[in-house]
Amino acid sequence: MSECYFTEQHELIRKLAKDFAERELTKELLDEVEETGVFPEEVLQKMAKAGFFGIKIPKELGGQGADARSYVLVMSEIAKVSGVASIYVSSPNSLSGGPLLLAGNDEQKRKYLTPVVRGEKKLSFALTEPGAGSDAAGMTTTAVKDGDYYILNGRKCFITMAPLSDYAVVFAKTDMTKGTRGVSAFIIDMKQEGVSCGKHEDKMGLIGCATSDIVMENVRVHKSNLLGEEGKGFNLAMATLDTGRLGVASQAIGVAEGCLEEACKYAKERKQFGKNIGAFQAIGFTIADMATKLEAAKQLTYRAAYMMDTKQDSGMAASMAKLYSTEVCNEIAAKAVQIHGGYGYIKDYKVERMYRDCRVFTIYEGTSQVQQIVISSKLLKK
Repeated sequence: MSECYFTEQHELIRKLAKDFAERELTKELLDEVEETGVFPEEVLQKMAKAGFFGIKIPKELGGQGADARSYVLVMSEIAKVSGVASIYVSSPNSLSGGPLLLAGNDEQKRKYLTPVVRGEKKLSFALTEPGAGSDAAGMTTTAVKDGDYYILNGRKCFITMAPLSDYAVVFAKTDMTKGTRGVSAFIIDMKQEGVSCGKHEDKMGLIGCATSDIVMENVRVHKSNLLGEEGKGFNLAMATLDTGRLGVASQAIGVAEGCLEEACKYAKERKQFGKNIGAFQAIGFTIADMATKLEAAKQLTYRAAYMMDTKQDSGMAASMAKLYSTEVCNEIAAKAVQIHGGYGYIKDYKVERMYRDCRVFTIYEGTSQVQQIVISSKLLKK
């Protein structure tokens, strides 16, 4: 069924990503990343050269100018081998690059987006705060006008890639009295005075892409680094997250497919009671359920991407894809570990890492519960 969503060109892009992942993201490399917590810069440069950091970015800005379906295919093929590698693909095409694509002027796009696409700079997205997670409107970071500058003060938390970034898209309140209509977006230089990062979070999974707080103390940001209009930042953040959901759904179907493949492989090799464990109905039926749910998740994700590409209202479709794919990915990963038995709990086996990596998929870029709010509100809207 997925063939109806993709062209021959899409399949070539899928093959490019699949071949790259299998060739470059070796077990030895990924074991080293887990051990050191550092993803090799030389591999990131190869990813940039392959065009993965600019899949959805227009050609005039150095990107590939491809569509959402191409993005889904690249993300899922990379995530199938390495969840953390897919984060580096996601960032410029989705959360970090998204606000610039949606609201940046030509000068901002050239200055901040083009170097990211080329792999020369890194950019992060800073919305979440210690007291404002799903309730982004509850942020307390402020931006006070001072002549041609804004003075930013506040703290962002759980910011993916913050310690590695050259720039960050930061959301702050320019008017504390207007709620969501008082939020504005800014581009800050992570090296400028007053900007610092907290300690690297010791995460359960996705090891190899540092996450930390961003602390701003009287940070002077020139008005030329205001992203979009003053007071339009909240809408910009929500629009960015709308497209971001598709990326997380893509990660989820990629990791889930990797888990399914490992489970099938193990079930055919592992013998108990004189036969392969896959011959037992308990295992066989479990694998059948895993494959069926994965296919359903794929179809939801592909459909959402197709709707984006054909300029249909894809908000609810993307939320459904994110909700279902991430929940199913966690279920498939858990079952893959179970099929491996004790070996599934050992770091020598891929499913152990995949199980840890996918746990955050139902949490970041809008929890499953937030997706349920989005879906139900659209369905019940009068």
